[in-house]
Amino acid sequence: MKKGIFYIVLSGLSFVVVNFFVKLFGTGPENNVIPGLQKIPAHELVLARSIISFSISSGIILYRGLPFFGTNKKWLTVRGFSGMVALTIFFQSIQQMPIAVASTIQYLAPIFTMILAMFMLKERILHIQWLFVVMAFFGVLLIGFNGFLESSSPVELNPMWIGLGVVSAAFSGLAYVAIVKLKPTDEPINIVSYFPMMAIPVMSFWCLFDFVMPIGIEWLILLLIGLCTQVAQVCLTRALHVESSSLIMPFQYLGSVYAFLVGYLILDERLNTPVVIGVSIILLGVIFNTIIKAKKRQAEVL
Repeated sequence: MKKGIFYIVLSGLSFVVVNFFVKLFGTGPENNVIPGLQKIPAHELVLARSIISFSISSGIILYRGLPFFGTNKKWLTVRGFSGMVALTIFFQSIQQMPIAVASTIQYLAPIFTMILAMFMLKERILHIQWLFVVMAFFGVLLIGFNGFLESSSPVELNPMWIGLGVVSAAFSGLAYVAIVKLKPTDEPINIVSYFPMMAIPVMSFWCLFDFVMPIGIEWLILLLIGLCTQVAQVCLTRALHVESSSLIMPFQYLGSVYAFLVGYLILDERLNTPVVIGVSIILLGVIFNTIIKAKKRQAEVL
């Protein structure tokens, strides 16, 4: 197996673990997996994750003798800010929507990466790629209007959170563009460190208004969220460093399958037919677009 594919699969599995526990904290005492778990807001989880990530990243940077604030500070700042916004909104959407739906909408990020790369990296987009972009967003609309299409829906989806999920994907797309821009100048650990460096002060201020003190096993779960997110971020960044994004990104979409299985088998989340079709259309649109992009790059090389 190519290193890039290994890293991207490991990243996806780590993210699923994180998303699962974020969902449990969003459900609180009503969850059926860990009884008595407190309801902890998404931004507090981002803060906990950031403290752990910053501690690990700082130690590695100092140990390796790397410049603490990196080289390309402009794009490192863009990476940190966009990642912070994307993850905060994504955690919130997980707590408000079925985990499979929130995760799949997040996979619109490569679509936004492609669009942003057209302006920022001067990459050319084929006409057929726009067809798959429209296809993916049609899937989002289908999810949003599922209540009108099937009245006996087992799950209620707020269009506002669907929209915010798309916003999160857009900021993730910007973060991916920043990673590509940083590839020639900065180490993956420096790129990862800018997220917690920016998130800690912002989330600390936010938590002043509604902080929930963790108790018992919650401390261990918060530590696990931080460690798994660190692994996921480092693996994703390293995957984009060692392999072409067109090769590795299709494997990232396995995360949607993992999320669906976790939601169905563990969280007892039942999705109606329009939502399942919408999720499938999004994935197909994104995957087809990635395949076309890969073929286009191969043709350019030849």
